[in-house]
Amino acid sequence: MSVIKEFTKGIVKENPVFVMALGLCPVLAVSSSVENAIGMGAAATFVLVFSNIFISLIKGFIPSKIRIPSYIVVIASFVTIVDMVMEAYVPALHKNLGLFIPLIVVNCIILGRAEAFAGKNNLIRSIFDGIGMGLGFTLALIVIASIREVLGAGQFLGFNVLPVTFKPMLVAILAPGAFLVMGLLMGLMNLKKK
Repeated sequence: MSVIKEFTKGIVKENPVFVMALGLCPVLAVSSSVENAIGMGAAATFVLVFSNIFISLIKGFIPSKIRIPSYIVVIASFVTIVDMVMEAYVPALHKNLGLFIPLIVVNCIILGRAEAFAGKNNLIRSIFDGIGMGLGFTLALIVIASIREVLGAGQFLGFNVLPVTFKPMLVAILAPGAFLVMGLLMGLMNLKKK
């Protein structure tokens, strides 16, 4: 499989959210605004790409019995870097994302890609897989957050986009709204496949 296919499969064909239904906890929790979605997507993509790089480089040195714990240590190291950088440079976003940044360590997208892909493939393919999966996760977050923010607040990135007569549907920015929007989008993806 070419690196282009490795890159593009994470965006549509194997999208972690809409197709594989992975990483749904942060998707549902932080997708109430586009700003939060971009921040979480960027953080997860950084961790995904760099953990894939590191794991693909050290896979030959790790005994099979301690493979998963070793992967978790690598992932936790990159999550710690992201957490500290976000706290230092974007404290408001860091506060909004809260506990969901450290929870990237146990995000099934990242651990799954480490186990299923980076631990079995070369460096270049692992890099493109990480970028593609991270971009697919980020795009899914942004799409869900855009719908929720527009319907729930009448805004997009803080700017009013709907007329003042529009009455926001508060359910859209609450947890049930996340389930509804994500379910409808997953249904549309499945309909498109058929």
